[in-house]
Amino acid sequence: MNRLPPIQRNSTVTREHDPRALARLIVLLTSGIFLAGGFVYAAQQHFAAVRFGYQSEELRREHTRLVEDQRRLMLIREQASTPERLQAAARELGLQPLQAAQIEVMKRKGDRPEHPNAIVESSSSKTNVKRY
Repeated sequence: MNRLPPIQRNSTVTREHDPRALARLIVLLTSGIFLAGGFVYAAQQHFAAVRFGYQSEELRREHTRLVEDQRRLMLIREQASTPERLQAAARELGLQPLQAAQIEVMKRKGDRPEHPNAIVESSSSKTNVKRY
């Protein structure tokens, strides 16, 4: 399809090259690349923030769960170490309650126990008496 017949006077007119057009094209292309790069960077930052938010929430839930487990285990430990349970466990092992006759009181640090079978252990800070 030929729009201009060859006998027209301006059929051989050529277009002038604008030297500023190439500069404008480079500036627009560079600006577009920087703008697109900025959007990609912002999107990465946003997705990283969302991911860290989910991880933080997961860690917060795990911390809450662990604190509840710690409280539960401490309660079980405290219940197991009550005097009634300790006495029952000692009876199961065959231990007997301490009798008053088994205790010897020493008045001063240098005193010897009255019972001949008592063993005296001396250390730098205190003296312990054991009866066997």
